[in-house]
Amino acid sequence: MFKFTTFKAAAAVLALGAACGAQVHAQSPIKIGYLGTFSGPIGALGQDNYDGFMLALEQREGKLGGTPVQVLKEDDQFKPDVGLQIVQKLVEKEKVPIITGVMGSNVMMAVHRPITEKQVFLIGSNAGPSAQAGAQCSPYQFVVSWQNDGHAEAAGKFSMDKGYKRMVLIAPNYQAGKDALQGFKRTYKGQVLEELAPGMAQPDFSAEIAQIAAAKPDAVYAFFPGALAVNFIRQYQQAGLGKTIPLQSSSMLDATTLPALKDSALGLNSTHWWAPDLDNAANKGFVEAFEKKYNRIPSLFAAQGYDAALLLDAAIARVKGNVGDKPAFMAALKAGNPHSVRGVLKFGNNNFPINDYFAFTVVKDAKERYTLKTLATPLKSHQDAYHAQCPLK
Repeated sequence: MFKFTTFKAAAAVLALGAACGAQVHAQSPIKIGYLGTFSGPIGALGQDNYDGFMLALEQREGKLGGTPVQVLKEDDQFKPDVGLQIVQKLVEKEKVPIITGVMGSNVMMAVHRPITEKQVFLIGSNAGPSAQAGAQCSPYQFVVSWQNDGHAEAAGKFSMDKGYKRMVLIAPNYQAGKDALQGFKRTYKGQVLEELAPGMAQPDFSAEIAQIAAAKPDAVYAFFPGALAVNFIRQYQQAGLGKTIPLQSSSMLDATTLPALKDSALGLNSTHWWAPDLDNAANKGFVEAFEKKYNRIPSLFAAQGYDAALLLDAAIARVKGNVGDKPAFMAALKAGNPHSVRGVLKFGNNNFPINDYFAFTVVKDAKERYTLKTLATPLKSHQDAYHAQCPLK
């Protein structure tokens, strides 16, 4: 009798343990590697991107799609070799099924293949190099932000609409800068007098500004990220060119640069797919929540981080937390998100978004803060120029 009772008790304990184990297993968090840039010339952009992502996670009490997640935050320092080392650790040691973030196109070019070839999902929330939108596309990569050329294509179209017939183009000599110049020329049909490509570590643009002044263009198109944007615009205005040669930019004017530029940015134009005044419910909610938490206007980069989390929230919910079912999770990501900060997030065949691109001008809001006001929509439902080279359907 004693042995039988002991056996039944032991069996009950084992059953209870198995049930508890199953419950713990069901609630095990999904590991998400966050590969960001938190130091170097675009560190402020990376921090905003991360803050946007974590805001969405906080709103959902640490869950995405109803499933707990664990975010492993890493700093690639804007260095491809550092990014590659981090990815190897995240994939091989941490066994993450998802990596998000990736600010620099130079880093994205280095880490894209090592991530996707391991069948780890890469949810890009900033960089969108042309090669990966085309022949190097992957079913495991989904870019939530934009393809690098897009903002510049909108700037080229907007410059045509403004009647600029002769222009000088300038962007830093790295992948995103090269894509920007290529994109601008795709839609700008006027005369390009010169293309200037300063180095990424270059703080002084006096030589380039002198070349611009000598060329006497109708206008200048510029793309610089982060601190480089502030340096270039300040020097351009200090040289007096702002009064004689209009400056058209893309991805240079937002909440990461305007507080430093202040009045020197008023009236300048820029192009991109997002600004705080986009009129949809998800964006209004995001802007309000971000300002309340961080006491500042969100930037494009914060919006992209937030939108990456929204996509993951929708996709993880569709598979009920089972991201290990890779075909199902891939399909869930491909379905996009009807509640994006852009309104609706829809992917093309290459898993890059189809975006509206807007033209903005810098103004002061009712609180005397520097922000962007939408002027026009140069490109609507725009798909990147490389999607036809991608074999994905």
